[in-house]
Amino acid sequence: METTRSEPLSAPPSRTPAVDRVRIVCTPGTCGGRPRIDGHRITVEDVAIWHERMGMCPDEIVSAYPTITLSDVYAALAYYHENRAAIDTDIREGIEFVEKFRAGQPSILEKVRQRNAEHNLLPPG
Repeated sequence: METTRSEPLSAPPSRTPAVDRVRIVCTPGTCGGRPRIDGHRITVEDVAIWHERMGMCPDEIVSAYPTITLSDVYAALAYYHENRAAIDTDIREGIEFVEKFRAGQPSILEKVRQRNAEHNLLPPG
């Protein structure tokens, strides 16, 4: 008696990760389309800066941002290390943008000092 199977004996391996393994996404219109932790507005850049430049360990990042999990942080760090050149370029461009924006602009503290100096009606001394 012959039996039939509804699926092949040797199915080709799946190339897409399981749903619970997809943690880093890029969505146009969210965080500028930059890679981020799925379901959050925390980008891979954020995690890389916290870890690499601010010296936070993954546990500290989760403590500071309890809506993400330790596996989210490790997924972001893995993505960063796999795409380090591109993400470091994005970080540099962000720093340059802020520096250009701030150039020639007084800080908020300087604006307050100027306003207080203009409204100070008492003579010095």
